[in-house]
Amino acid sequence: MKKLFLVVAFLTVAFTQAQEIKWLTFDEATALQKKNPKPIFMDVYTDWCGPCKMLDKNTFQTKEFADYINANYYAVKFNGEGNSVVNYKGKKYSNPGYDATRKGRNSMHEFTGFLQVQGYPSMYVIDAKGEIAKVIVGYYQAEQLLQELKSI
Repeated sequence: MKKLFLVVAFLTVAFTQAQEIKWLTFDEATALQKKNPKPIFMDVYTDWCGPCKMLDKNTFQTKEFADYINANYYAVKFNGEGNSVVNYKGKKYSNPGYDATRKGRNSMHEFTGFLQVQGYPSMYVIDAKGEIAKVIVGYYQAEQLLQELKSI
């Protein structure tokens, strides 16, 4: 009986808590946006950012938040100090100073500079026409962030 209770409790937590947002690269999202216009929700993070990790664990994993993002946005995870190449409005952005051997902080990505990121985590909503519609900076719980997104 105790084992059955543990299995039911585990499955309940797994299905109500751990949901997956369908993350894309920025270029994948903009390509999809051209075929089927809808906004982009972009999480700009760094590997060393504690609040970014909390956002991933406590906010992005909740069922209500993940379901809302998957239904209404193309979701992008963008490392503000990463080495990806981003194409936006005919310009290519990269991180020429990126050093894969560096531990912790790395050089800032050119796209991070273009976005004028003020801190991590930063979340950007890019409307269906490709324009920045909203910037949200800092850690938010799921309910708070949903309220922000629904107000757009």
